[in-house]
This record gives sequence, C-alpha cells and structure tokens, in this order.
Amino acid sequence: MKRFRLWVRELSLLQQILCIIFMFVAVFVGFLFFFITPAIDRFSETEIFEQLHASQSPIIDYINEHPSEEEVAYGLDDSIIQLMYDPKDDQIDILRNDVLSENILDQIKIEARNAKSGTQDYSLETEAKEQPGEKYLYSITLLKDGRELISVIADTYRVSIRKSLISGVVMMNILVVSVLLALLLFWVGTFIYPLQQIKNYIQKIKNDEPATLNVKRNDEIGEVAEALTEMEKALQKQNREKEEMIQNISHDLKTPIATIKSYSEAIKDGIYPYDTLEKSIDVIIEHATRLEKKVKSLIILNKMGYLLDKCEEGNHLNMNEVIAKVILSLKVVRPEIEIISYCEDNVLFHGEEEPWRIAVENLIDNALRYASTKVTVELKNNELRVINDGKRIEEDRIPTLFHPYEKGTDGQFGLGLSIVHRVCTTYGYHVEAENLREGACFRIWKEPVKKEWYHKA
Repeated sequence: MKRFRLWVRELSLLQQILCIIFMFVAVFVGFLFFFITPAIDRFSETEIFEQLHASQSPIIDYINEHPSEEEVAYGLDDSIIQLMYDPKDDQIDILRNDVLSENILDQIKIEARNAKSGTQDYSLETEAKEQPGEKYLYSITLLKDGRELISVIADTYRVSIRKSLISGVVMMNILVVSVLLALLLFWVGTFIYPLQQIKNYIQKIKNDEPATLNVKRNDEIGEVAEALTEMEKALQKQNREKEEMIQNISHDLKTPIATIKSYSEAIKDGIYPYDTLEKSIDVIIEHATRLEKKVKSLIILNKMGYLLDKCEEGNHLNMNEVIAKVILSLKVVRPEIEIISYCEDNVLFHGEEEPWRIAVENLIDNALRYASTKVTVELKNNELRVINDGKRIEEDRIPTLFHPYEKGTDGQFGLGLSIVHRVCTTYGYHVEAENLREGACFRIWKEPVKKEWYHKA
C-alpha cells in the first residue's frame, strides 16, 4: 500500500486522471460481463417465453370456441413451432413448422406426460449426435379437453435478441462514458492550464524575472492565484522597504561614526569643535548612544527571530514588575511627557522577562515619541494597553503596522513594533493598534475581553 501511494505521488495530474479513466473502463467492462450480460440473458429468455405464451393465446381461444373441430387455427409467427399432445394415444401432432427431429419430439413428450395445470416453461439442449449444442425453448399449456398445446422456438432467436440488446446497451454505455470522459478531460484541463500558469509564475519570481499571473477564476485555484499575486506584491514592497531601510541604516550608522571620529580627532589635536571640551564630549556620547540604540535594535530583531516558547505552561511572569522597570528607565527620555500607570495587582503573563521587557519598552518608547502630554499604561488580567494622546495613526497603515521595516512618520528603523509582534505571537498573545478620539492605543491580549474598560482621561 505504501509503494502504491508513493507511485501515485510521482504521477502528474494528467497521468493520475488517465489512470482513473483506465480503472473506470476496467470496472465498467467487468460490470458489463458479470452483471449486465446475465441480466440481459434472463431478460431475453423471459421475453421469448412471453412470446410463446402470446402465440398460444389465440389458439387456446379458438379451441375453446370450437371444441368439435379437428382443424385448429394457429398463430402466424413462422419462427414458433406449434405442437398438440394427446395423452390418450400418447402422440404429438405438429400443427405448424415441421422441423423437429424425432429425438427432440420424444424429449418434449416426456415433459408433456408430466405436465400440470396452467402453463409450464422448459428449455431443451440437443445431444451431440443430433444437432450439437442447439437449444430450444418451449411452453406447455394444459387445455380443458385434456390435450396439451406445446409451442417451441429455437434458441437462435433468443441469441439474436440477446446480441441486439447487448449491442444496444454497450453502444449506449460507450456513448455515455465517452461523453463523460470527454467532459472529465475538459474539466481537468481547466485545472491543469491555470496550475501550469501558477507554476511558471512562481518559477519567474524565483528567478527574479518580471512575472504576471492572469487566472480569472472564482474557485479555490483563483483564490490561490490571487493570494500569490498579493504575496508577490507584498514581497516586492517589503524588499523595497528593506533596501530603503538598509540604506537608511547605513546612512544613520555612518553619521554618528563620522561625528565620533571627527570629534575625537579634533579633541586629540587640542581643538574643541563644540566650544568646550565638555560639550564636545557630550556630542560624542550622544552619537555613541544613538549608534548603540540602533545596533541594539538590529541585534534584538535577529534574536527575536529565533525566539521560542520554552516556558512551562501557565502564567508566571509578574508584569507589574516589568512595567515598573520599563517606566523607571524611560521616564527620563521625555521628562515633559507624563507617564500614568493604571495596573491591577499581581497580573501574571506567560513568557520570559527579557523578551517581554523589550516588547513593553518598544511600546512605551513608541508612545513617548508620538505623545503630546501624556502616556497611559493600563494592565489587567491577560491584557496590556499603552495609550498616547498624540496624533492618530493613518488608517491605511494599521494593517501593516507590525510588519518588519514598516516605519512611521517619526519612526526610526521600523523594527520596534515587529519585535513586539514577534514576542506576542511566540507566547500566544495578540497585538493590535487602534485609533482613539485623541491619540492611539496599542493593545496586547490573550483572552477575549470587553474593549471599553480602559481609562479615557
């Protein structure tokens, strides 16, 4: 069975369809020989006996109406031999078509002697010395006067009916099967062609060649084609943003390095570029801090790419302590912005402290960057919100806000929110952004909760 499955997997779609067609034809032929042919045999034999019965009816009616006449009227069917058996003298009189041998008549006479009331049907096959293999069908009807009317017909007539029926059934089935197979091949062709288009499209994208995909369908294949084109557009957009981000990083790294180098060389030569030695060193420290922050963001993003949930099940991390540490370290970034905290006691999250601290730092740092007067941090069971009262987020940017390299108006690298998304998804949480009447809210949650509980000051 395993070998069969492996063999099927190696076949193309067209080859699989051809195998199905072959199996269908084989089953149809088997069904024809094992079920249809015997049924036709039974049907044709029944029809022959019905014909024999029908040929006897007018003769029986005539005998009943003219019991004294010796001459008996008989049917006009030349293929049927009509006999009359008289049990008084044990003789068979041939009424029509005298083509039966004495041996056949003797065998019919044996059955006639044992005939019962009504009509009985029999079949007779000749012996080898007579007419080898020839078969006869006959019906015996007991008359009111004690005689027996016997109608005989050669089996060749039944065989001809059988052949014509089988030919008709076979031709009809072949026609139906041919039409179905043609429709099946056409239907499969409508799959193969778009799939081939999709394959060529993917190959061109792989080879970084210009590619277009024109598959206009409303089924699953059309959905796959549409998803591929959307994916390709998203990849192109992400590649452009990544290239732009690399260029920006190169420029942003180059500027502080150049400043640090030039200021250091000037101070070494006894020159203070920014009035005094202290102010010049402050400039060096500022650019070194900027450089450190950018390098740290890149390292964290790379590290988060390999982040795995190795914690034991359940919530064990005290988020109150994490938020308190983050607020303590960030409140000096923009002292003019008030950071307000509304946190329930002993709120536990699932995960490790360091990734969650980085995620919370990025959210609050992002909020400080855009806030006008205050940043609000709200913590409840399995939910965290960071709200700023600054400008709202452009609606078209919300769906892609957590993508890597998606940089906002006043953003730096476009990495902070993607790190937040990575941490949340690793530990089984959701993250989203939404606009408020004034400002924006970033929400992390694990279980469905009401969306209007947070403080709106």
